[in-house]
Amino acid sequence: MNRQAQAAVLFLLGVAVLHAGFTDLYLRYVKAGLRPLLLAAGVVLIATALATVWYELRQPRDDHEHDHEPGHREPRVSWLLVLPLFALILVAPPALGSYSAMHTGTALQRQPWGFPALSARGPLTLNVADYAGRAVYDHGRSLRDRNIKITGFVALDRHGAPYLVRMALNCCAADAQPVKVGLSGRTPPVLRPDTWLQVTGTYTGKRTKDPVGGGVIPYLDVSRATPVPAPRDPYDESWNG
Repeated sequence: MNRQAQAAVLFLLGVAVLHAGFTDLYLRYVKAGLRPLLLAAGVVLIATALATVWYELRQPRDDHEHDHEPGHREPRVSWLLVLPLFALILVAPPALGSYSAMHTGTALQRQPWGFPALSARGPLTLNVADYAGRAVYDHGRSLRDRNIKITGFVALDRHGAPYLVRMALNCCAADAQPVKVGLSGRTPPVLRPDTWLQVTGTYTGKRTKDPVGGGVIPYLDVSRATPVPAPRDPYDESWNG
C-alpha cells in the first residue's frame, strides 16, 4: 500500500479504537482500567495518519510521480486489512459465555492472601469470585448463617447441572477464566445457558471437582433466583484487584 493508503488505514484504525474507548464496546476486549491507554492509542494512530498525509503533501512532485509508476503498484489484496476495522466498528462481539466457561478450568486455583471483613448484619452481596474464594479457602467461616446474593450467568455441564459463572479478567478477554459456583436447592426448573441471574441463598459445604483442570467448585444452596439484565461490564475484574 502507498503512503496515502497507509494513512487512511491508520486513521480508520484510530477512529475505531476511539469509538470503542468512548463507548462500552471496549469492555468486550479489555478491562475497564485500560480505557485511558486505549484512548491514548487512538489519538496516537490518528496523529500518525495526519502526519503521514502532511509529509506526503510536502514531498516534491517528482517523488509522487515516482511512487505511482506502474512498476511500483502494490497488490490490491492488501486492502483486505481494512475489513477488520469495519468489523470492529459495526459488529459488537458477544462477551465470553457458558461455552467458554464449561471448556475452561475454574480460575479458583490459588489461595488469596486474605479476605476483607464483611458487614456484621443483613444480607451479603458478593461477587462470584469472592463467594467461591471464601467458600473454598476460608471454609465458609464468614458465610455461615448469612443470606447471600451473587450475580452471574448460567452454565450447564453435560449432565445438565447448573452453575453460576463470572469470567475473571486479568488484562483482556483473551486471558479470561471462569469462576464457577454450583447451584443446589430451589433452582428454577428450566435454566437457559447464558441467562443472567441474581441468586439468593446460603453457604453449603458441598463441593465438586471441575472436570476441566480439577479445580474445586463450591456450591450455594439457592432459596430464590431472579433473572436480571446483563451488566454493563460482563467481566469480573475484582479477581486481580
